[in-house]
Amino acid sequence: MRKFLVVLDDSRECLNAMRFAAMRAAHTGGGVTILSVIPPDEFNHWIGVAEVMREEARERIHAHYEVFAKWMRDKQNIDPELAIREGDPVPQIIEHVQSDTEIGVLVLGAGTDKKGPGPLVTQLTKNSGSLPIPITIVPGDLSKEKLEEIT
Repeated sequence: MRKFLVVLDDSRECLNAMRFAAMRAAHTGGGVTILSVIPPDEFNHWIGVAEVMREEARERIHAHYEVFAKWMRDKQNIDPELAIREGDPVPQIIEHVQSDTEIGVLVLGAGTDKKGPGPLVTQLTKNSGSLPIPITIVPGDLSKEKLEEIT
């Protein structure tokens, strides 16, 4: 089964990427993997404090994931899987793509502000020539109706 990999973060554009991935998976008989990457700079503290912070980050990720997963199950009949990695986001995303041969498309949401599409889109498109899969970039300001129309 071909899976769509979508990155879960705190950006606004993440929502449209999630919607697009779920809708495409539903229409093509695919699956969705939701990847969240915990940056290493969150744990530059004493070992005991770092462990507590790591666990709190994982709890936040699971809570955030459950919101999207419930919508995907209820509205798109897709049961997504969650993957959590720690490290710098771009290398972790690339490693995850390379480690799961069922992933067929990386779906990213593009920011809408004047600073550009966002750091993940910028950095991953620079590496797109060496990725084994295509990247789909979903504009952050597309309406739900337009997403439904194009998926």
